[in-house]
This record gives sequence, C-alpha cells and structure tokens, in this order.
Amino acid sequence: MSTQFRISPRSEKGLLTPHNCVVVQIDLQPQMLFSVSNFDRQSVIERNIILAKAARIFGVPNVLSTVETKSFSGFLWPQIQTIFPEQTPIERSSMNSWDDSNFVAAVEKTGKKKIVMAGLWTETCVALAAIQAIYDGYEVYVVEDCCGDISELSHENAMKRLVQAGAKPVTAISVMLEWQRDWGLTETYNAVMDVVKTHGGSYGVGVEYAYTMIHGAPQTQYPGYVITGQHTTASR
Repeated sequence: MSTQFRISPRSEKGLLTPHNCVVVQIDLQPQMLFSVSNFDRQSVIERNIILAKAARIFGVPNVLSTVETKSFSGFLWPQIQTIFPEQTPIERSSMNSWDDSNFVAAVEKTGKKKIVMAGLWTETCVALAAIQAIYDGYEVYVVEDCCGDISELSHENAMKRLVQAGAKPVTAISVMLEWQRDWGLTETYNAVMDVVKTHGGSYGVGVEYAYTMIHGAPQTQYPGYVITGQHTTASR
C-alpha cells in the first residue's frame, strides 16, 4: 500500500531506507503464538504492530502470509489485518514460506532485494525462509523481537544459525527509526511518534513526558473508551 506521505530520500550506504526493502510477516496466527515462550507474548504482538504500522507510514511494501488457517493455526491476528485491511494473506501448507511459489512471487514483485522478516516460529518459519532467501541473493534483516519460538533455546539457536548464514538481527523500533533517520524529516515525524506513544512502552511514556512536562505540549488525547454492547438506557 502506498503511503499518504511524500517520503524524502535517505542515503543508503548499507542501511535500510523506505525505498530499498520489503517487510514480510509470517504466520502471525493464534495457534503459533500459544506456544511462544522465549518472549512475553503480548510484547511480540506489540512489536509486530509497530513494524506493520511503520511499513504503512513509510510506504514500504508488506507481504503477509499464513499457514493452515482453518485446519490448525487460526486467522491472521486482527491487529495486523486492520493495518492492511485490503490485503489477503498468502495462504500456505508449507512450513517454509520460501517453498511457496505465490509467496516468493509476491516478494519478487516488489523489486526489493532487502527483506525485513518477522514471524512465528523463529527456528522454522523464519529461519528456513530467510536462509533460502539469502541463498537466492536477498539481504535479510530478521526483526528479532517480532519473532517467537517454543523455547529460549529454539529461538537462540535459530538466531545463531541466521547470523551465521548472513542475516542481520534488528528490532521493530530500530527498523522504524532507521527509516525515519532524521527528526527534521517532518512528513513522518508525528506518525512515528504516535506509534511510539501507543505501542512503545516506556519509550512512549518518556516521549509523552518530554512533550508535556518539558515542552509544555497538551496531553495526548485518545478516543473515549466505549464499552462494547453497553446499554444506552438504565432499564433492564
């Protein structure tokens, strides 16, 4: 999806820019998350939301893929689908998405040779695809805090294998800030700060504090909380 902003060019010199990469998010589905134990599972959700929203802000193409949706894994997390409402995830039977011709074709269609990859589980669905993509000439950045596995050992072994294969470990916020690069690039500044304040945990709290207590900005206003299904009258 194209961004609503005009993205100023960034120097590359080995770095990620909004113009030189594609984001892929693999198997962000309930069943795959249930067994994650290397990271806090809510954190994995939030970091993937950061990555997805950043892709929207900067106009970076995003490829979504799911595996065995109706027979085992469940639908793509609604938090991610909401960010890309018009996009149908590429459905697979293969654990390795790089074995799926539709998935590879979607990546190739973007024309990008740098892949920013995240998914569940690290040792299987991420590692296998990343290693084969590297073999096929792609430069792969694995967003480690967006990945999860069934044990710390599984995740750590996967990351060691990925680094040995040539993949570069990054985090969701580091990717977003690498795309932003310069706080003087105002076309995306407010959108990035909104993501940070909403999903960035203590970083976001610190930004809000700096805005309000140091710079005197008004407190951020969020939409009022509405209880789903709440009765509008006092009668029962």
